Formats: sequence, structure tokens, C-alpha cells
Amino acid sequence: MQSISTETPAQAEPAAMQAHAGALATAVSLQGGSQMEAIVRAAQTALEVRRRYQFFVWSQSNLQVLLPHHLIVCGAYSRQHRELRYEVFNSLVLPPVLMEALVDGRGPLMQLLQGQWIEQRGKPAQLAVEALEGAALQPLREALAQGGYQDLLVHGVSRPQRPSELESFFILSSTGRASDPGQRQMLELLLPHLHATWLRVQTVEREFGEPARAPSPRSVDPSGITERERQILSWLREGMSNQEIGEVLGISALTVKNHVRKILRKLHAANRAQAVAKAMSMQLLGPMSGEGGLS
Repeated sequence: MQSISTETPAQAEPAAMQAHAGALATAVSLQGGSQMEAIVRAAQTALEVRRRYQFFVWSQSNLQVLLPHHLIVCGAYSRQHRELRYEVFNSLVLPPVLMEALVDGRGPLMQLLQGQWIEQRGKPAQLAVEALEGAALQPLREALAQGGYQDLLVHGVSRPQRPSELESFFILSSTGRASDPGQRQMLELLLPHLHATWLRVQTVEREFGEPARAPSPRSVDPSGITERERQILSWLREGMSNQEIGEVLGISALTVKNHVRKILRKLHAANRAQAVAKAMSMQLLGPMSGEGGLS
């Protein structure tokens, strides 16, 4: 049973690192050189993550190499609300019914996933989408299946000697394929870094107060990003393709591609993820769908 003390992020990070150092070293020694380098890089870059937009970029780059996913849901215990509070990071568009279910810690889906993890005695659990039974879960099962999600991989951290009291909880899933045992092992190895990084983000975001509001249309933007480009950036953050954005705006995918190129140039970004991250750091975008402050 995995049990990591997380009274404060400052205490949690060393404890988590020490608790898994031996397992990580053993597993790394069995990996190929490139994967070993990827594991070390993911652990090192995680230490630099302080804000949500940085976590988004980290999850889509260094974490993505080791744990491929199109969806990651991160939960942290809120002592103010006395429950886990969730946020969703997705690279593909999710239907509203699914977004709402993934941020509802007391809803049937999240309760089922947490219960499944506890039954697995704190080990990574894999739940097939087709196994979601019951009337309350039917719309969610259909939404996941239509999106190409075959299973949900979950893991978390509970309080010492209290396996049913979770400090953090994570859900990952990819479209088009099921998770393999290697992914469960990798999640087990990276959990201390994922856990410590997410708690650190919560602490820093609380220090900054409420999420910054999107600037008004009349505000001066030194980057030169137009309102149309802000719209496109928002949809890029939601994982929409050029074709999907074009359909919403009534323009061609090629025109959207040209807009994206201009955005990359104005923000001096190498790719879409970096452009989104820079836009969020410059407060050009509002909160993500389902995003709320954790306290």
C-alpha cells in the first residue's frame, strides 16, 4: 500500500522522492538509455513547474514521452472544502457531460474510480470503459467510447495509515488503445513527481490568488495578438484541430493554419503547446474549461 505524507508541499517532495528512490533506480537500470534519459528529464523538469500553464506544457512534453495520453485529470485534497478538487487537461475536445463528470469529485464516475483504486490497495488501477455499468454512468461510458477511450488508468496518494483518505488522485487515458502493464509501472514510478508537482502548483496558485481574468478587448497587448487569434489560442488549448476550429469560424483549415503560424511568430513559440503556455503566462486567455482554483 503506497502511503506518502503530504502535510505541506515542502515536506511532501523530499518524502516522496525518498520513498521511491530505490524503486526508481531499479526500474531505470532496466530501461534502455533513451528511456532512462526521458525519466531523468521528466523528474528534473518537474521541479521547475510552478503554474498551471507550466504543468500543461510539462504534461504535454516530458510526461507525454513516458505516459502517452490525451487526457489527464489531476485532483488535490482541499482542506477548505474537505474533498478532492479536480482539474482537467485535455489535448482533444471533450463533450460537456464528460467534462462535468471529471471535475465532480462526488459524482458517480469519480467515486467509482477512487473506490477501484482503494480496492487495488493503492496500486495503479485500470478500469475498462465498457465496464462502467449503471444508468448514472451510461452517458459517460458512451461519451468515452465515442471519443475512442478504451480504459482509464488511475493512481493516487493517500494519507499515512488512512488508505481511504486521498491527498491526490490522477486519471490518464489515450484514445485508440488500451493501457499496457508497462504504463501502469511507469505511472507508479512517476507518481511522486506527479504528486509533488501538482501540490506545488496548487500552493503557488493560491499565493497568486484567483486565476487571472482574460484582459478586455480594449486592453493593450504588447504581443500584438488579435481577438481572433486569442479565440484560436483558446481552442488550441482545448485540443481542437485546424479543421474543427475552421468549422466553428466558417473558414478553411488552411486559413486557420495561417493564423496559427502568425501566432507562433508573434509569441516566438516553436509549437502550439509553447504558444498556449506563453499566452497563459501573459494572461491572454481565460481559465480552461472546468478550471477552478483549489484551496
